[in-house]
Amino acid sequence: MAASVSLPHSQPEPPAGLVYSRESFADVPLPEHAAAYPEFRYMGSKHRLLPWLHGVLRGLPFETAADPFAGSGCVAYLLKAMGKRVVASDFLNFPAVIAAGTIVNNHHQLDGPALSALLKKRRKGPNFIEKTFEGIFFSTGDLRFLDRVTANLELLPHPHQQDLARAALIRSCLKKQPRGVFTVSGDLSRYDDGRRDLRLTLEEHFLEQSAAFNQVIFDNGRQHTAKRADVFSLRPRGIDLVYLDPPYVPRADDNCYMKRYHFLEGLSCYWKGQTIMEDTKVKKIEKPYTPFSYRRTAVDAFDKLFRLYRESIIVLSYSSNGFPDREELEGLLRRYKTSVTAYERPHRYHFGTHQAVERATVNEYLIVGR
Repeated sequence: MAASVSLPHSQPEPPAGLVYSRESFADVPLPEHAAAYPEFRYMGSKHRLLPWLHGVLRGLPFETAADPFAGSGCVAYLLKAMGKRVVASDFLNFPAVIAAGTIVNNHHQLDGPALSALLKKRRKGPNFIEKTFEGIFFSTGDLRFLDRVTANLELLPHPHQQDLARAALIRSCLKKQPRGVFTVSGDLSRYDDGRRDLRLTLEEHFLEQSAAFNQVIFDNGRQHTAKRADVFSLRPRGIDLVYLDPPYVPRADDNCYMKRYHFLEGLSCYWKGQTIMEDTKVKKIEKPYTPFSYRRTAVDAFDKLFRLYRESIIVLSYSSNGFPDREELEGLLRRYKTSVTAYERPHRYHFGTHQAVERATVNEYLIVGR
């Protein structure tokens, strides 16, 4: 356990069994492979915190780890790079697809024949994306490219190659879309700050992303799983450690991932089984319910979450701009764990890419219950 630090005089002494640490782990290198994982422009991404997370995680005894809020997949991939068996899931589909392509997949890359199959011209093919999103997102050529490649996925011989291709498509769309969110549409010239990402076609992006994702495929000798699932539908067995990064209620705005990334969610399954809200300007998808989105239900949801994983080491990732506050979460966790260590470090989130970019400076926490 890291050495504790003195708290400011204005703060009360922590309860028995609770330790605070501001150890930076600045001298702890990332394991091989972890640094190569592509960074996603994703709300709340922990990619830039990976060295700090690794510094904490490496001191804990575990072989099997669950990440039931996988998001961009960077922490689950870090766990794989640490040699652990990983069980990744998310209540949205596209994070599960990313995890399947990069974590479950131990061998399959997008080689020359695979790329040729994906880029193959079709005389007739589906045009759902072009028809639905014309004038909303991307150019006509880019939309036709997405229709074509998605249809050609069936030509790839292995499902892991298909997942990897979808992951490359998802990151391509995030890089091409101004601010990386699908809440803005129409004439996007006001967001054009000269970035290269805005000028490349989606096909050019896809070729670059295919090469980037090929670099992260490796076998750590373990078998991993990834699936779309609400955390409360899971029945964890044999999980030594769980990393929890739920969509906490922010002090302002909202935490709706579906609102920001509905296009990626639809793309990951070609909108099969999804209900499009036709009266919305950007053709949103109906969002699934999560109790973590509302103040009236969030506290009970965290308590239920800690109870679900009470047999595992619990590592909660949290931020000072969230509700409930850290002290309340520590109290909830101490219902199930006798030892709680709270690690803290300042962090600045960069969300957006135009001149009015949102920058939030917060204290980031890792709360470890054992």
